[in-house]
Amino acid sequence: MNYRSLADLNDAIITNLHRLPSDIDLVVGIPRSGLLAANLLSLVSNIPLTDLDSFLEGRIYSSGTSTKRTQRLDRSLSDMRRILILDDSIKSGDAMRRARARITEAGVKGEIIFAAVYGLKITHPDVDIIFEQVSNPRIFQWNFMHHIVLDQACVDIDGVLCVDPTKQENDDGEAYRRFLSEAVPLHTTSRKIGWLVTSRLEKYRDLTEAWLKSRGIEYGELIMLNLPSAEERRRQGVHGSFKADFYRKTESTLFIESEERQADIIARLSGKPVLCVETHQIHLPNPLSSAAVQQNIRNLPNRLRQRKHSTGNHWKVMVRGILGDRTYQTLKKLIRPQPKS
Repeated sequence: MNYRSLADLNDAIITNLHRLPSDIDLVVGIPRSGLLAANLLSLVSNIPLTDLDSFLEGRIYSSGTSTKRTQRLDRSLSDMRRILILDDSIKSGDAMRRARARITEAGVKGEIIFAAVYGLKITHPDVDIIFEQVSNPRIFQWNFMHHIVLDQACVDIDGVLCVDPTKQENDDGEAYRRFLSEAVPLHTTSRKIGWLVTSRLEKYRDLTEAWLKSRGIEYGELIMLNLPSAEERRRQGVHGSFKADFYRKTESTLFIESEERQADIIARLSGKPVLCVETHQIHLPNPLSSAAVQQNIRNLPNRLRQRKHSTGNHWKVMVRGILGDRTYQTLKKLIRPQPKS
């Protein structure tokens, strides 16, 4: 599973800015998620921004008061000679082809550059530039709760679908029952979830099901921990192992977990990937031998080319490129010299 967070998106844009012409007059985002990428690029490069519909209507977003930007916004669209059309990713190319057709039909003058941050391959016939290759299966932070993978995913409840209870609310009594009935939603979803797997106790099934129904959340099965009390649950400490055991026995391809510590346990015991909402990283059962590492190795020459403009330490870049950021940081902590007592 190849996952990209908002931080990864920003990093991919920044490390690829050198591949774009320096005199772009306007960046145009393709709705909806392309606007996210376009906004980041616009802010870091101080280039005026708009969306595709507004662009075709001759409108540009208002902005701050920097001298450079104010001068550029005083120009009309007809004076803008080099325009970047940007989407967050490209797969089939349908969205980009529709954008091309609309721009051609509108008779827009000037040089139009079509680009995407992520592509299944590093080139695509419908764009001029792809910043980074991300192969299938892939999932992004900005669409993970609306992705088709949810059909075959195990999903935690507290910390994912709703906020976690506070210490005062988590009393295994009236306060907790009130929390279950009135839990504040966190991440909404537009798809049916394969399995909801939670460490909530079985005795709270009715309240949990009622809340899920009230929020319109569809799911296949609700798996709960069958222990008599929260005290016994804490004594046994089976939160992660309980979830891992169920995940391992299913055909599920992804577990979405709220806590980093539990995500590590679930990944290690199940032998499958876990997406952690706390860190927005994929936890792998064996990061050093994972498919993600192999993909990073294949992408390494391109990553080195992208990063050489922002760092001179190529050995560090190479190691980080092979292992991935999360594994690199973990190993860095393990080998860091410990202070003498």
